[in-house]
Amino acid sequence: MRLTEFTELTELEFGRRRADGLLKDLVLVELGSRTGLEAIDDGVDPKLVWRALCRELDVPAERW
Repeated sequence: MRLTEFTELTELEFGRRRADGLLKDLVLVELGSRTGLEAIDDGVDPKLVWRALCRELDVPAERW
């Protein structure tokens, strides 16, 4: 997944402001106790970050 697609999906699912906050503040144990932004900065595939966010926030699987 490209970063642009990741950004579009997070903004569509959570809204722009909430998506920004989630990526900066929500620590995801699944990603090594990093925020989504930290994980992406560390080179984690945005697709893995997207799925971790979806699981953590109970997004229905059909929207992953």
